[in-house]
Amino acid sequence: MTNKTTNKDCVFCRMASGEIPVNKIYEDEKFFCFLDICPINPGHLLVIPKKHDDYIFELNDKEYLELMSKTKEIAKLLKSKLKPKRVGMAVEGFGVSHIHVHLVPINKSNELNQERKKMTEKELNKIAEKIKNG
Repeated sequence: MTNKTTNKDCVFCRMASGEIPVNKIYEDEKFFCFLDICPINPGHLLVIPKKHDDYIFELNDKEYLELMSKTKEIAKLLKSKLKPKRVGMAVEGFGVSHIHVHLVPINKSNELNQERKKMTEKELNKIAEKIKNG
């Protein structure tokens, strides 16, 4: 665990600070949520703590529970706006060394294991608008 507030070399820290543009879905003092540009399914989101840490199970209990609570809140929003049968969740953290929770709209078994597909900016903007404004 780095215990840094931000890491200037971390792409997710740079996204949360506004240095790198993303399709932001949600933001507050502690968390940032944005669309994955190469989603498993349209609406695939990443929820990150703004505080730079790289391994979820090294968070203290309070930080972990806050992250899971925020993730649950955003999953409910995703489900209500896009109407999937479920919202899948995955946390692995190998691609970017910054804690990130994947929330993926799913409608059948094993969808979390399917190939990811790059979306255009226009497609991402349309999905972002649907999630934010219904």
